[in-house]
Amino acid sequence: MAIEIKAPTFPESVADGTVATWHKKPGDAVKRDELIVDIETDKVVIEVLAEADGVLAEIVKNEGDTVLSNELLGTLTEGAAAAPAPAAAQAAAPAAAAAAPGVAGDEQILSPAARKLAEENGIDPNSIAGTGKGGRVTKEDVVAAASAKKNAPAPVAKPAAAPAVAAPVLAAGDRVEKRVPMTRLRAKVAERLVEAQSNMAMLTTFNEVDMTEVMALRSKYKDLFEKSHNGVRLGFMSFFVKATTEALKRFPAVNASIDGSDIVYHGYSDIGVAVSSDRGLVVPVLRNAELMSLAEIEGGIATFGKKAKDGKLSIDDMTGGTFTITNGGTFGSLMSTPIVNPPQAAILGMHNILQRPMAINGQVVIRPMMYLALSYDHRLIDGKEAVTFLVTIKNLLEDPARLLLDI
Repeated sequence: MAIEIKAPTFPESVADGTVATWHKKPGDAVKRDELIVDIETDKVVIEVLAEADGVLAEIVKNEGDTVLSNELLGTLTEGAAAAPAPAAAQAAAPAAAAAAPGVAGDEQILSPAARKLAEENGIDPNSIAGTGKGGRVTKEDVVAAASAKKNAPAPVAKPAAAPAVAAPVLAAGDRVEKRVPMTRLRAKVAERLVEAQSNMAMLTTFNEVDMTEVMALRSKYKDLFEKSHNGVRLGFMSFFVKATTEALKRFPAVNASIDGSDIVYHGYSDIGVAVSSDRGLVVPVLRNAELMSLAEIEGGIATFGKKAKDGKLSIDDMTGGTFTITNGGTFGSLMSTPIVNPPQAAILGMHNILQRPMAINGQVVIRPMMYLALSYDHRLIDGKEAVTFLVTIKNLLEDPARLLLDI
């Protein structure tokens, strides 16, 4: 019985996807719930699993092809068994596997990008041990093999042997270029950034916050916090999320969005928190963050971070959001102007904490200071409102007891 392998149903915010990687080729046996193909969208990579045991019969959409919701990707023959390999190939397989770790059958599994890179560097793909899913050779594996080849000592020629032919070496000053297609995520980010700057009256206001009290509170209670909340660690982001949700209650326009000629006010705070992943910066959303405790916020962010690292973020994780917080300080940024993520009206930028001399009560003292940046859509938010919103966050963080007392 033939089973159709179809693309998943994309939400309204995702128009289409791209076939990223086929993990099986026609004739390969597959198990129920085994990964067959990855579909890359603007937001996440979606894994398509086998619905039953059988054999992959046909691939309709190749790697790099664009697909729509529920579009046919290929077919699976349910209950069929993979064709047995010839006797000679079966006998040679153990020796080949011993000689080349990571080889699957007669040919190593690798993506088109990895294959092209191997060809450019004169490397036999079957000599590379794959570290990807199912032993798949990744571009990083090829780069590592090329580096090892370049740094390997030259073989000592024996008198009776023919002279070795040296691999081509790039001379100093060679101008090498490499062209690769932009990922869908990067292309979407570029599109949204240009959209924001073209369609918004975007301004940025700055302030600075003394992190002394937050750092002292965290230092005093971090061990007890982790023990009391099943290993959830107390970081700085939860204080910023908590302070932001409180400020959004006081300044609802900052939490609003423009829809045509209407202003949509949101009676909830869905906070997007930017986290780093192998595919770039992604922004999963904490739903109803105004109702969450510090521990729930930290736990949610930690879960998003792990899912981003493992490539497991879902489209639902990334959809929506009424306000965004991004922390360039984790990469050492001292100050920046974050760009608003439409249709949101504002974004808060955190930065690096540095010890700086400050004038306190007529005395110069050293304090841990962080610059804050609020970029906002001036069509919706007045300058006074933006500045006062940022000052509110500053005041809440410099006296965190206010977050607990709701004052």
